[in-house]
Amino acid sequence: MLSPSNIHSDQVPLLRSAMASNERDQQRGAEAVSTEFARYDQVDKPAYHLSEAADDSGAFDESFEFTTCDLGRFLHGNEADKAAFASELGAAMQEIGFVILEGHGVDQRLIDEAEAAIPHVFTQSTIDDKMAYRAERHGAVSEGYFPIKETSDIHPDLVEGWVFGRRAFDLPDHEAFDTRDFWAQPEFEPVFRRVVEAELPLFQPIMAAILMSLGCDAALYDEKLTSPNFGLRLNYYPPMDTDDFARGAGRLLGHEDVDLFTLLPAPAVEGLQVLRRDGKWVRMRAPRGSIIMNTGDYLQRITNDVMPSTTHRVSPPQDPTQAGATRVSLPLAAYLRPDEMLSVLPGLANPKYEPIDVLRFHTRTTAKFYGDDYAVG
Repeated sequence: MLSPSNIHSDQVPLLRSAMASNERDQQRGAEAVSTEFARYDQVDKPAYHLSEAADDSGAFDESFEFTTCDLGRFLHGNEADKAAFASELGAAMQEIGFVILEGHGVDQRLIDEAEAAIPHVFTQSTIDDKMAYRAERHGAVSEGYFPIKETSDIHPDLVEGWVFGRRAFDLPDHEAFDTRDFWAQPEFEPVFRRVVEAELPLFQPIMAAILMSLGCDAALYDEKLTSPNFGLRLNYYPPMDTDDFARGAGRLLGHEDVDLFTLLPAPAVEGLQVLRRDGKWVRMRAPRGSIIMNTGDYLQRITNDVMPSTTHRVSPPQDPTQAGATRVSLPLAAYLRPDEMLSVLPGLANPKYEPIDVLRFHTRTTAKFYGDDYAVG
């Protein structure tokens, strides 16, 4: 539970009030089923309980192991290496939509530095300071600060979030801007920019490998992923207490990502769970230094459901030594520009979906999280 030891002292009354006012929603979130919100989905989605608390003892397959792929073979290998990586990655994406990447070239010291900074981002600013950056839609994506239990209308999660888009970083192609427009603590922008700059070059080769695995032109998305749209989300999960466990609270309830794919440096504290196509949940345990990659709704749409936008959630850790620990993560979402079209890839048989622009697709889907008036078009 939040306490003066891990947040700024003047945040406590306000955040306790917010938590109390959402108590009923928290219980609903723990019991809710995804089909309650199916009207918002722009691709086929499975039925599942949002929280682990509602699952029976047979809901998990504890023996499943995720595929680990060496991205270095595609980045630095010959044509045979590239083809082998593409085949392996494509198979994993079709099977479960999650894979563990090694050989990616991102220096773990950058990740360690960024993860160490995340608690400061959330605890060294007052709630009033953070609320001045309350999330709003920019283009298709909601960017800015999300208070605890208010990451979405249907996910009263035990996490604070902050999403930073391309415009929040001093990148080479960026026009002059005032860092204070996006950062309550501007000194942290370079820390997270270094992570973004290390991971952005992976977007094009990963998408090229996905396209190769489907028999498509590997360069089809190169232009779309040159200076691409992205969202870096900082997640701060405070320690859980006995009341949280008793309520069946989820740290982040079941959902799918609305993007092409997401890159997540493997967190130090466990809890990530993934839903397999057969309805079984499996636990992700990726080694430090690796990057977890998963598919999103954009990719499911353009691959005609061949690669599912895989459901996942963050639940309390099984390891009792981690139960009282703060959890942090920094997933990077690969987006497209709002005016780009999502069309089923050429060569895929019997297209199920009509072309749609990213703005309408993204906002119609995420209206599930932010309210019906969030949808555009």
